Amino acid sequence: MSEKEAAGELPQWRPPKGSWASSAANRRSMLGNRNRDTAPELLLRSLVHAAGLRYRVAAKPLPKMRRTADMVFRPVKVAVFIDGCFWHACPEHFVMPKTNRPYWEDKIGRNVQRDRDTDDRLSEAGWLVLRFWEHLDPETCARTVVDAVTTRRQEAAALKGRGKPTLPSGGEGRGAAVS
Repeated sequence: MSEKEAAGELPQWRPPKGSWASSAANRRSMLGNRNRDTAPELLLRSLVHAAGLRYRVAAKPLPKMRRTADMVFRPVKVAVFIDGCFWHACPEHFVMPKTNRPYWEDKIGRNVQRDRDTDDRLSEAGWLVLRFWEHLDPETCARTVVDAVTTRRQEAAALKGRGKPTLPSGGEGRGAAVS
């Protein structure tokens, strides 16, 4: 509480209609949270980039999916998510807020449910989903990402080398079915 609020010079804070915030400070803090480019994401991206891999940032793995992965390797179908301990209910660090508890139970529960649904939908579409907690060692996470992408690239190259049918180059095969 500021000096002016304590002295009664300012009106008491009231949350905007429909707001979940329990205080003005809480509202400012929550509005300041980033949904991309967090410190753990930037560190992981830097390490993966330094290993020579290129990727899309904050991209939709599937065009019709209204969800984005933190890093997307489309050609090999690898989606990487760096989950915050609070927002995704880390079993090691998550502590349910005491204020406005029913709101947070519902909110965090929906986040976790959406994470599982995203994992299922991507897996069904042939994607490898890699999820890391923000507190994990970034170098270990980066090595996991690099290994997964490299393995998938090698598997794709091996399939291509086995004589799997491909379309002719030069465009003459457009629209033709390949069996």
